[in-house]
Order: sequence, then C-alpha cells, then structure tokens
Amino acid sequence: MFRNRLEAGRRLAERLEYLRGQDVVVLGLPRGGVPVAAEVAAALDAPLDVCLVRKLGVPYQPELGMGAIGEDGVRVINQEVLRGTGVSPDDLHLVEERERRVLHDRAARYRGATPPVSVAGRTAVVVDDGVATGSTARVACRIARARGAARIVLAVPVAPRDFARRLGGDADDMVCLENPWDFAAVGQFYGDFTQVEDEEVTACLRRAASRHRHSAGARSTDREVTVTAGGTRLGGRLTLPDGATGVVAFAHGSGSSRHSPRNRFVAEGLHRAGLGTLLFDLLTDAEEADRGNVFDIPLLAGRLLAATRWLREEPDAEGLALGYFGASTGAAAALWAAAEPDARPAAVVSRGGRPDLAGPRLAEVTAPTLLVVGGADPLVLELNREAQIRLPCENRLEIVPRATHLFEEPGTLERVTELARDWFTDHMAPAHV
Repeated sequence: MFRNRLEAGRRLAERLEYLRGQDVVVLGLPRGGVPVAAEVAAALDAPLDVCLVRKLGVPYQPELGMGAIGEDGVRVINQEVLRGTGVSPDDLHLVEERERRVLHDRAARYRGATPPVSVAGRTAVVVDDGVATGSTARVACRIARARGAARIVLAVPVAPRDFARRLGGDADDMVCLENPWDFAAVGQFYGDFTQVEDEEVTACLRRAASRHRHSAGARSTDREVTVTAGGTRLGGRLTLPDGATGVVAFAHGSGSSRHSPRNRFVAEGLHRAGLGTLLFDLLTDAEEADRGNVFDIPLLAGRLLAATRWLREEPDAEGLALGYFGASTGAAAALWAAAEPDARPAAVVSRGGRPDLAGPRLAEVTAPTLLVVGGADPLVLELNREAQIRLPCENRLEIVPRATHLFEEPGTLERVTELARDWFTDHMAPAHV
C-alpha cells in the first residue's frame, strides 16, 4: 500500500489538511512513526515533537505487544494478550523495568534537556506508521491528554479494521488511510519498512525545528553582546545562522578570550552546520591579571552558568538547544557547570581539556560528553583517560593523531571541528517553538 514511510506521511498529511491553520502540535511515536509525523508536521506547518512510548513485548515473542508504557508514568496493559500468552506478573515486571530504562535513554537522546513541547489547550495529532494491538497508541493519547491537550487526533496510515474498538475512546478523532482485512503486521503493507535509527529521529526533529523557526520569522544574527555575571560585565559575540537549531557556549582556556582564533575556527564550522555560538570572556582584563583567577574553576563555571541563563532569556536564542564547548581549563569549567541541575546542556565537547580540574563534579555530569585530545599531548591524554572513567554519562574519547596541546599541526583543528560538529548535531535535539 505504501512505498515507504515518507509516502505514507505525505498521503496522511493530505487527509489531515482540514487541520491546517489550527493550533496543532504533531507528536510522532519513535522510532518508525517520526518520519511519518515529520511529513504531516511539514504539510500542516506545525511544530513536531516525539511522544515517548515503549511497547511491552511478550518475552518469547517481542513483536507481540502485551501493553505499553510512556512518559509521565502512563501505562496500558492488554489483558487479552496476557491471558492468551500466559505471561506471569514477574515476567511482565522485568520487561517493563527494561523498557523504562530505554524510555529514559531515548528521552535524553531526542530532547536533551529540553522539556516536551506544550500541548496544553492545543490539538495534538498523534502519528505512528501503523497500529497493531493499539497499546502504544493508547498510551500516547493518554500522555497528550494528561498534558492538557484540548483535542486528540490519532492518525496512522494503516491499522486493523477494529482499531477504533482497540483504542477504547482515548482519541477524540481517528484518521486511518487503510483498514485491510488481511492485517497481520504493520510492515506487510510497506514496500520499504527498514528500521528507523535514532539518528534519523533526531534529524527529523532538527529539520522540523529549523523549518518552524523559519516560518515563525527567526532570522540570523551576528553581533557583540554583554553578558552580566553578578555585577561583572563580560564581552561576547552571539552568532546565530538563519534557522539555527541549537547554540553552543564556548568556554576558553587560560590566557585566551572570546577572540581565540582556534575557538573562532571551530565556531565557524558549527555555523556551517546550522548551529549558533556564543563566544564570551570568562574574565575581565583586570581579573586576568591575577593568575589565580585563571585556574579558579568554580569562578569560571559560575560565569558560564551566567551566560547560560543569559542565552535562555535572549529572544534571538529562544527555544534553542544549548551545548558547551570548552578548551583547556575552560573544559573543566564546562563540565563543572554541566553538573549543576539548572544548567541542563544537551551536550559537552572538550578540546585539549583538563577535565580532571572539575574534580568530584565529574561524577554528576549527565550531558553526553566528547573528550578530544591530541595524540602528541601525553600528559593531557592520560588525564582525560582517567576522567573518562569517572564520567557516568554517555561519553567518548577521541584522539587526534600527531596533534599537540594547541592543535596547531595541519589538519588537526579541522578534525576537532568535524568531531565537535557531529557530536553536537547528534545530541542537541532542538527545543520546540
């Protein structure tokens, strides 16, 4: 019936055209439902978010759902499947416990620290690539209802003929393109039903956020700014490409400033990838004269936290996911700040950093962290290896061959830029407009 999910999404969008112009939020069910939902959101010119739901598969037949769980503690159990399969309460508990861990990990990957898009008082269009037992769709509808959606429309390309009965009234309206008599599984009605990976989900979210920011009138900016930290005024430069989907705050190393040529080189690479940057001075000229300030990591981290608050209140950066890029001692400041509950960066990258100077704060970092070190910088490399062991978050250590501490060798800073770009674009799922 459908060549692939993109075609299914376009056809579904045509059926939902009556919603265009209304206050709509499209919620895709990861992972397969998100490419379908992205087509619907584009056609309706509506924001796109994920509705995180996990099927509870029968232990010896995982494709058969015995229920589903979702965000906000929502849970649906299919008693009919439980009775038919003889799954014990203990087995059900083990499956649910495992799927809740996956749910938590997916939330961190897709949204970072960004809260879900608000559906309160709006029409929530819940989209999947198809409905089989209906458990995941019911959970998604209940999540939207619990979050205050005024109306819920469940929209799928294909479902069994009795899918309305299976939904049990959890949706206010149901749209389905095909209800075949011979329904056995969703995949049988797609020519290409290749498994959707996490990278495709985050790419759909980034593209949707960029498109929606364009339609909302977001424009590029490149200007000098002043960040206030307590009573201290710090100079900076905010650069946001047209349609930026995230912004990275830079924390420079000792003896450097917002004019650091190496950080500016990396920043320009991020701009080409559609990411904004804030380069700012961690210290005033007078403060830099005191060598103790340069290695005062709590002070530097406090300045980065002040910049974080400033960014979140800056109209031009409203709704953008936030990342940290730290170099040398600035990397320690970035990790120290990332451990603060109100910081919530979506990702951190350290270039030739001294993460060891973050001390006990390393154990409190939850943001995905990339450590980039030169292969010809043995002391710092060893310090990063030791710090990596102490990081409880998703992390990776990348060694750039032949690079010394400042990455001055030909091609090495280009490699740092590529690594940082990929890490941020993979992990900084956009905030929603």
